[in-house]
Amino acid sequence: MKKILTLVFVSALGGLLTLGAYKMFLENEDALVITKTESRPSNFLPTTNVANTNMINNAPDFTTAAENTVHSVVHVKNTSIVSGQMTYKDLFLGRSSARPQVGTGSGVIISPDGYIITNNHVINNSQELTVTLNDNREYNATIIGSDDKTDIALLKIDTEEDLPYTTFGDSDQAKLGEWVLAVGNPFNLTSTVTAGIISAKSRDLTGDSYQSFIQTDAAVNPGNSGGALVNANGDLIGINTAISSQTGSYIGYSFAVPSNIARKVIEDIMEYGNVQNGILGVTGGALNNAFAEKLNIDDTEGFYVDNVEEGSGAQVSGIEKGDIIKKVDQVKIRKFADLRGHLNTKRPDDVVNVTILRDGDLKEIPVTLIRNQTFTMPLVGVIKNTDKKDLKKFNLDNGVKIIRLNDEYAQYWKQNGIMEGTIITAINTQKVNSIDDVQTILKNKSPYEPLQIELINANGEKERYNFR
Repeated sequence: MKKILTLVFVSALGGLLTLGAYKMFLENEDALVITKTESRPSNFLPTTNVANTNMINNAPDFTTAAENTVHSVVHVKNTSIVSGQMTYKDLFLGRSSARPQVGTGSGVIISPDGYIITNNHVINNSQELTVTLNDNREYNATIIGSDDKTDIALLKIDTEEDLPYTTFGDSDQAKLGEWVLAVGNPFNLTSTVTAGIISAKSRDLTGDSYQSFIQTDAAVNPGNSGGALVNANGDLIGINTAISSQTGSYIGYSFAVPSNIARKVIEDIMEYGNVQNGILGVTGGALNNAFAEKLNIDDTEGFYVDNVEEGSGAQVSGIEKGDIIKKVDQVKIRKFADLRGHLNTKRPDDVVNVTILRDGDLKEIPVTLIRNQTFTMPLVGVIKNTDKKDLKKFNLDNGVKIIRLNDEYAQYWKQNGIMEGTIITAINTQKVNSIDDVQTILKNKSPYEPLQIELINANGEKERYNFR
């Protein structure tokens, strides 16, 4: 019994010594390991983490830009008269099928005295225009002018006090990835602000080589048309115009007319009454891999000059067929929309510096832009201003020349002896001296009014054609 108690005592003493040694030496080392593990960065940061605070502090602040812009963006209501299908009730009551139709959009006040920029399609065919300010005041608006090619229009409202307005920025300086705000009235929800970035520049949605939109991913919906696209400083860099959608509502991309184009259009309207377009006088196409292979050249970016218009600034300055336009005024030309977008900010007699690639060498050439000399006339084709030689040939004092017949009606014209080179002297009994006269007559013509064309055929004989 005594031996058993001694054995138990010795065992207990050994256990105590072992536990003491473990506590003294081994457990402290494990504690150090645990501390080291907890010092590693965690994937789950607490809400008070300093890094989170820094991210918030570095995020773009749109509050000032938004607050300033919403007061200068207006709601535009367009009331027009449309003819619907005649019903039995209309016939029985002897009333017209014409009905008022209301469309809505947005606009941007650009001066304290009430000038407003918007889209042409927002005010098109209007019988009455009503503008509502952000403080709910309503005014009747007058159309000062519009341009359907760029889809820009200028309105005016009369007020007794200065209005808040947005100043133009330089859209050429806008960068891909730059934050922007879209401000407008989608679905009649006034003063709506959405944010996004610039996704692309010089977008052409139709392929007609006239558009040059800024593309953004800021949410834009029906009713935003004519509203403001501003940068983080609140500068107007675009007029929201279109969306790319299969549903009619925003699905990821929206498009705005660059402010430099919009500003030039309204300045022309205010000073000249119409838009003054300056052209280089070249035709051709934007390079890509397939086009470059066909031409047997290495470049895949730029505008390839296939033809130079006689008497144009390009011809006078020495630009030739086969040249590749790489820059205009230091603006890189990767596609035709780049070239068109920059030229849309210029007027006749402006001088632009064109950088061309010829035989492997870059060369900068100053070119004086000229007024557009051609116009595509419905039913007829492409017409051009005449020169003294053209008029002298038929002993005429006025007229415009057909340089390319309309593909659809070419056979009809040729069967009647009308060829390229024929001179048009009058439209609807009004003499025409230039393509500007032709455009004015056609613009003012009622859609129900017949079209009468007076021309001189290749034999010098006067003929008249009537179209209904």
